[in-house]
Amino acid sequence: MADIDLDNMTLDELKKLQKSVNKAVDGYQDKQRKEALAAADAAAREKGFTLSELTGGQVKKTKAVSPPKYRHPENPEQTWTGRGRQPDWMKDALENGQSKEEFLIV
Repeated sequence: MADIDLDNMTLDELKKLQKSVNKAVDGYQDKQRKEALAAADAAAREKGFTLSELTGGQVKKTKAVSPPKYRHPENPEQTWTGRGRQPDWMKDALENGQSKEEFLIV
């Protein structure tokens, strides 16, 4: 590993380095956590169990992301799942007499 001369770095360089180090540490911990969870899950399955059966249902599951259902006609990067607050572009279109069906993603 290269030695870094912290004494000769500016404050901005130190803050940038700190941010990079924090990001690297978080990424490493996430990777280790995922590997440990996969190993525990595999060991449980070898014995005929699910991990949630062995932990009493305490295994944290990730939330499924809803795919977008509607797309802005002029800017395809703007989408809406149909859940939650309506985006302004959809409100404007509905106020102008258009229907949601016109924006459905096929």
